[in-house]
Amino acid sequence: MEEIILQILAALRRGETVDDRVLVKLVHAAAKRSGGDKRAFAKRRLLPFYQRVRREEPERWASWGVTPELEAALVKVLRMKPRRSASGVATITVITKPWPCSGSCIFCPNDVRCPKSYLHNEPACARAEQACYDPYLQVSARLTALAQMGHATDKIELIVLGGTWSDYPEEYQTWFVTELFRALNDDAIAGEAANPMLRGFADEPSDALVAGSAVHAEDPARGAASQAAHAMPAIPPGVLARRAQYEACGLMRKPAPAAAPATEAGSWLPLDVLETAQRAVDTGELTYNQAVTHLYAGSSAWRQAASWQSATLADLEREHARNERARHRVVGLVVETRPDAITHEALVHIRRLGATKIQMGVQSVDQRILDKNGRNTTVGQIGRAFSLLRLFGFKIHAHAMVNLLGATPESDRADYRRFVTDPAFQPDEVKLYPCALIESARLRERYEAGEWVPYTEDELVGVLAANVLATPAFCRVSRMIRDFSSGDIMAGNKKPNLRQMVEERLARASAAGGEPVREIRYREIATSEVDVDALALNVVPYETSSTDERFLQWVTPEGRIAGFLRLSLPKHEAVAELAAELFDSSTPSTPVPIINADEAMIREVHVYGMATRVGEDGAAAQHHGLGRRLIECACDLARAAGYERINVISAVGTREYYRMLGFHDHGLYQQRSLDERG
Repeated sequence: MEEIILQILAALRRGETVDDRVLVKLVHAAAKRSGGDKRAFAKRRLLPFYQRVRREEPERWASWGVTPELEAALVKVLRMKPRRSASGVATITVITKPWPCSGSCIFCPNDVRCPKSYLHNEPACARAEQACYDPYLQVSARLTALAQMGHATDKIELIVLGGTWSDYPEEYQTWFVTELFRALNDDAIAGEAANPMLRGFADEPSDALVAGSAVHAEDPARGAASQAAHAMPAIPPGVLARRAQYEACGLMRKPAPAAAPATEAGSWLPLDVLETAQRAVDTGELTYNQAVTHLYAGSSAWRQAASWQSATLADLEREHARNERARHRVVGLVVETRPDAITHEALVHIRRLGATKIQMGVQSVDQRILDKNGRNTTVGQIGRAFSLLRLFGFKIHAHAMVNLLGATPESDRADYRRFVTDPAFQPDEVKLYPCALIESARLRERYEAGEWVPYTEDELVGVLAANVLATPAFCRVSRMIRDFSSGDIMAGNKKPNLRQMVEERLARASAAGGEPVREIRYREIATSEVDVDALALNVVPYETSSTDERFLQWVTPEGRIAGFLRLSLPKHEAVAELAAELFDSSTPSTPVPIINADEAMIREVHVYGMATRVGEDGAAAQHHGLGRRLIECACDLARAAGYERINVISAVGTREYYRMLGFHDHGLYQQRSLDERG
């Protein structure tokens, strides 16, 4: 292990590039020399080894002659999954607890061990279940994992998934988000206390045990004592306290002896009880809502935990204030809901929580398809939701599905084109999924009756490729598959590389003179460095039902995107209509985001490049003032259009940044007068 690290350092000193191909050769050579398994020298174990030596053996580490610059280069080589923070921030996805769902979509899985539409063996759900769906414990686990893989964790986007956010009680919503912020503010990274110098890099408990065995394979004598003391990283005090709370409720049991049979799942409910309930749902004896209510509301342990799962807005605001200057600052908070749950009252509360983006299950804007698939929403409600979200300043991340019951490849192409071009919709970001049949979904009956047939691979790739081409330059296609395992999919796409297949088809078409891809993700600079002097600022205007939009983007000569800003210029009639509606409502005191038609809104500022720590220099695009220049350009555009003030839907962790640019706190937003030049 040490020899590999020294070889990497030597190559870096010579100015050589050490990529994954070079690293694989070094690992294979080390395994051959030792006569052992190459997995013992895998990339994911090299960084924990380096961390341990730096922490525990300062003399040995000093002999390596690692300078700060060399260490930065080494960590870049050893970083796992670099694209995970290539968008400029590190993302942490958390899952809310199982809860009755107000929807009745026929394609949704009904797994009683997690929120509706999710499966317990999806990675995020499996982690959440092991943590009793506790937000603090989930954040701590992900912070630790990201740090172990070599990612900076100073800028965090929190993504809260779990179906319809507004279905949960407000007290639970407030508590859940408060605990997300508390975990970040507490710096709840396992092993951090024992490793104060490597801020941002720590071991994940599950991998640390494996890594400990591998690290000391080369020196058993030294390894025995050290592994006993350091195999498991230090557990943060907040994690210990939270686990104790669940143990007191009878939920979090202590690990059973290795020889004992597993009798409980990560949800801490007996497996036979869970399996019985799942069979009843699968056969139609119980609905998902009935089963979940029986399992969780009927459990005294879960009821006891629920009794303290509440917080006040004052509690939340204290954690917000801490996070403004915390080590792990929240630069984005996302919650998931449905169009029919979007009301101005719901959005006011969501905004108070600190949310900046809404994930919204749209699936289709064809009323016939919506009705066939049990969506219980109308195209009019979808358009209304889009207008409200824009006037509130939220970024809109919508879900669209192809191959739903009643759809054809031709109708899917037309449906999606309307979705991304009609002024009533036009999302900022899209999850573009194919429908896949899971056993517990009600769609199974239609499949067995021959009413729903999955597309062939060629049909599916063709539809998705056409939809990507239809996606405008201001929209990002974030994903094309769910994290369902192939074993869970009864019918439909089972290939995890579906996006790669689509992009290969698009590349072949482009090489033959076809239409270029304009959507954002395809054009991102990702982990690449950028020549700032070669960037051009391009403005893409488009019109929605409630706003005139300006998409400002920094692009390279090849059309790749290094950063962007979303500017909304609200239409006077849309603001007047919203104001009249609020005055006529039963809650006229509800704060309105834009109380005057002369206020513009910045909905998003994003500069790409590998995430690095706040305040550090770097070669990524985000370290050259591109964001500041985008904001000044947006102010100029808004001023020229006749607006007197400009709002920004800032995240809690970006408030200080906007204050430095002349914005002041203003209700649910931050605001700057356009009479002043920052």
